[in-house]
Amino acid sequence: MEKILSVNHLTKKFRRIAVNNISFDVEKGNVYGLLGPNGSGKSTTFGMLLSTINPTSGSWTWFGKAGTDTETLKKIGAIIEQPNFYPYLSAEQNLKIVAEIKGTPYQRINEVLETVGLLERKKDKFSTFSLGMKQRLSISSALLNNPEVLILDEPTNGLDPEGIIQIREIIMDIAKKGITIIIASHLLDEIEKICSHVIVLKEGNAIYSGSVDGMTSSKGYFELKADQHDELFKILQESSLFSNVKTDGDLITAYINEDISATDLNKKMVEKGIYLSLLVKKKQSLESQFLELVKNKAS
Repeated sequence: MEKILSVNHLTKKFRRIAVNNISFDVEKGNVYGLLGPNGSGKSTTFGMLLSTINPTSGSWTWFGKAGTDTETLKKIGAIIEQPNFYPYLSAEQNLKIVAEIKGTPYQRINEVLETVGLLERKKDKFSTFSLGMKQRLSISSALLNNPEVLILDEPTNGLDPEGIIQIREIIMDIAKKGITIIIASHLLDEIEKICSHVIVLKEGNAIYSGSVDGMTSSKGYFELKADQHDELFKILQESSLFSNVKTDGDLITAYINEDISATDLNKKMVEKGIYLSLLVKKKQSLESQFLELVKNKAS
């Protein structure tokens, strides 16, 4: 896969270290999440990659070219801060101003408004828009120059559930067009639904970079019940198939160490005279994986 962005040992120190020696790659056509709580270094990282913040040390390349020059910026659409749209102008008029700044033809305006579901509201004043509509207009402005990469910093921040779903669907539609997307967020659930890859930041440190599915080595877990509760618990606990076995009332949770199907596990239990009344195989949520990762990599 073609590398769009390669970050090498990037560091930024203010009074404290905001970003500490992080390295990661972004490959073309994927949706990447920069995941971490507020203050973890997400916005600072974006600022350096867009040359609005000078790094203390480290380097990066966009499209194989060192740093971020004017030509590179033409290939990137970014929303780092809320754009300064004029409240008394319509959506269309505001985008015409952005198009003038970017040197983009007006013909793109209807196309990007349609992408974000605002074409029918293009004549309405910005001041009449809801927070979700304002955010969608921001995304349309970032798409005006037909970028190869779209960078979004907390795109669903402050939105209600309906607004979050709308933004999520828009991002997924944009990704289908082959645009590489990098999203900064503290919302684990949103990253899990939208992103194929994730870079996890904790106090300025990149503690994981890779696919969402491969975020940990966890193979998931089984939930089990049987009338022979104590015997079942002992068998699972002594088995090398499981890394950890817990019980809560009559429910047993067995965390998988060596991958096994529910069918094969059920067969093994029957062979031992255990007849299961419940057997469900589940995958750990990104939230539980994230918390486990942070705990394991705590500094």
